[in-house]
Amino acid sequence: MIRKLVRFLDRRTGTAPLLRKTLRYLFPDHWSFLLGEVALYSFVILVATGIYLTLFYENSTATVVYHGPYVPLQGQEMTQAYRSVLDISTTVKAGLLIRQTHHWAADIFIAAIVLHLIRIFFTGAYRKPRELTYWIGLTILLVSLLEGYLGYSLADDLLSGMGLAIGYGVAVSIPFFGANLAALIWDGPFPGKHDFFSRMYVAHVFLIPALIGALLVLHLALVALRHHTQFRETRRQTERKVVGIPTFPGQTPRSLGLFFAVAGVLFLLGGLVQINPIWLWGPYHTYISTNGAQPDWYLGWLIGALRLVPGFDLTIGHYTLVANPFWGGAALPSLVFIFLYLWPWLERRFGGDSAYHNLLDRPRDAPMRTAIGMTTLTWVFLPFVAGSSDRIYVTFGLPYIPQIWAFRVLAVVAPPLAGLIAFWVCRELQAGERVERRRKRAEEEAELA
Repeated sequence: MIRKLVRFLDRRTGTAPLLRKTLRYLFPDHWSFLLGEVALYSFVILVATGIYLTLFYENSTATVVYHGPYVPLQGQEMTQAYRSVLDISTTVKAGLLIRQTHHWAADIFIAAIVLHLIRIFFTGAYRKPRELTYWIGLTILLVSLLEGYLGYSLADDLLSGMGLAIGYGVAVSIPFFGANLAALIWDGPFPGKHDFFSRMYVAHVFLIPALIGALLVLHLALVALRHHTQFRETRRQTERKVVGIPTFPGQTPRSLGLFFAVAGVLFLLGGLVQINPIWLWGPYHTYISTNGAQPDWYLGWLIGALRLVPGFDLTIGHYTLVANPFWGGAALPSLVFIFLYLWPWLERRFGGDSAYHNLLDRPRDAPMRTAIGMTTLTWVFLPFVAGSSDRIYVTFGLPYIPQIWAFRVLAVVAPPLAGLIAFWVCRELQAGERVERRRKRAEEEAELA
């Protein structure tokens, strides 16, 4: 049947060589390569559920009085945006299922990209000739963080309003041009004018998804053109040898199975596990500042950084640098992403390795890279944990202020310590492998003798 279909297409389009090459393309047979597919399929579910939600969402900040079925909020003033999300969750058929599935898909989409990035970094998959592929993937992560932030901000509940207020404060804290940038985005002082919500809606629903989709297509095209990297299966495997399973009949049914598994898990989470119950947070008002809600996990490291940086101002000439929101909310993510973008060049410049690489390293094979990676991960992970310090206080009764000071000390001490330990472990594993190889060689020589 496949042969007849290929023959039919070739006689009319002349694409048999391309189809044959596509069907014979080899995919690596390793579970870690599925992380990219999980991210791709989560994006597909995001688009599908987002289209459904768009049919019922109202991007208006006009004030209305709620008279819907949710009794605790009846008679309260709220925006049309918040009321529409509340109606989606309570009256629209399958609305709550689709909204929660959409939210879970966003979380898993970013989680899969982060895990994929960690695998790429520690195995050296970003090296020549795949730097451009790596940079595009990193840009997808950066844009996805912004897309997720805009997504839950559209609900205009108390969590969304607090998140936008924090974002406005971070934007204003940027030296020299921050105030003008914030005024441009919000169309004036916070909470902005009605045009701001329309801009945010258009960016979240149309512009950024289109950008992510284009970047994904370009990323996948570059992966196919340069081919996947390979884990070394034997010591004799060369950089020119491609190992894996063909597109059909090997990879295609496995990939389809993964798609249905991802979709099934996401819809199960959307139907069974509550996420972002906006009816509990209530509508946003500028005079309400707290409700116990937490942002999505991928923003936890930024919230933690805002808590860890001490509050002080620094005046330079006619400009005042508000240190807490700038260093915690703007400088930290900027430094992390600048480092990740520059890393392929830094490793090539100071490591002296400018060769083409198709084979991946194990983390132990590159102790310095592993040590730097663990240092960076620890530096990001500690603010991430600090972002839940208020929840730790509520759950376990640990005082908040001592927690913050403990995290501040750990943020200085733990990253270099983690890097040193990782470097030492890699060196010891390498030494153990050398001893094992010598032992096997001695046994082989003894048997021959």
